[in-house]
Formats: sequence, C-alpha cells, structure tokens
Amino acid sequence: MNQAEILDVFRASGALLEGHFILSSGLRSPIFLQKARVFMYPDRTERLCKALAEKIRETGIEFDLIVSPALGGLIPGYETARHLGVPAMWVEREQGEFRLRRFELPENARIIVVEDIVSTGLSIRETISAIRAIGGNVVAAACLIDRSDGEAEVGVPLVALTRYKVPAYPVDQLPPELAAIPPVKPGSRSLA
Repeated sequence: MNQAEILDVFRASGALLEGHFILSSGLRSPIFLQKARVFMYPDRTERLCKALAEKIRETGIEFDLIVSPALGGLIPGYETARHLGVPAMWVEREQGEFRLRRFELPENARIIVVEDIVSTGLSIRETISAIRAIGGNVVAAACLIDRSDGEAEVGVPLVALTRYKVPAYPVDQLPPELAAIPPVKPGSRSLA
C-alpha cells in the first residue's frame, strides 16, 4: 500500500481529523489520526496490518513474536502477528509504567514492538524498556503511520507502513490560525 491508499483508509473511516488537537506529548497539531475509527472495521484493519506484516517480512529481520503497548497497539499488534504467524503479547500500565503482566517471554525470543501511530516514539521506548527490564531482546519496532517522518528515535530500527509528516507545535509557538481554534484532547494517554 502506498501513502495515498493508507490515508484513504483513514479518511473513509472518518479517522483523519482536522482542528486543534492536544497530542499525548503535549504538543498541538491541526491534524489527528483517530485510529480507533479505523479499527472499528475489521476489513480495513486487516488490509493495513497485512501490508505492515509484508513490510516487516521484506526487512529480513528475524523475530519470534510481537509485543504491543496497550491500549492503542493491541489491535494492530494482534492483527499484524496473525499475518506473520507469530504470537502477540502486550504490555499494560501498572502504577503508571508498562509491564508484561499476563505473559512470560520465551527464552531468547526476538521481539518486534508493534504500535499504531508514532509521534514522538514514547510508547515504543516505554515498551522496549519494560521488555528489556525482564531480559527481553527487542530487535525492531513497527507502526502503521510514523507521523514524525522518521524523526522519532525509538532505539531500534523502526519499520513504518508509511511516514506522514504532520505539523506539531509547542503550546507557546502556535500559528495564529491554530491558536484561534479551541483545543481538544482526543487521545487516550494522559499528557506527558
């Protein structure tokens, strides 16, 4: 899938929103990708995750399983793992930090972290830290959309189905047209 096809899936799902949005990082943006609206549709989700699985295969990276951050990465992690024929696990927050609570990592397992949308890479970095804290070996990360266009540093190679640079601004550097619109916080994570 190319970028236009991927963004068309988001548009068709009503998931490419325009306005004034407060991102989880605290930055502000005129565009928000509300992936939950895409994940409502199994056929659309399957199409995106099947394409991501193929992109991961094309890298030649060897891996044994996928771990995703809950909540946002659960669906794409599971669906991508299904197309790759590997197990899917997830980390979830416990007292504010990600933990692998429901699973044990197989010894010497090579892991790819799969996320939905990457902006700053924080969720992937936190997931990697949680996995490494219990001796896990993260070999790469993957996402449906890298909205940083490759600028987010996650600490391992990042495979993105597409890169889509979306402007983001500190609150004290908003362009006038964005500052004129009341902000909304549509994401699921508390502000960083």
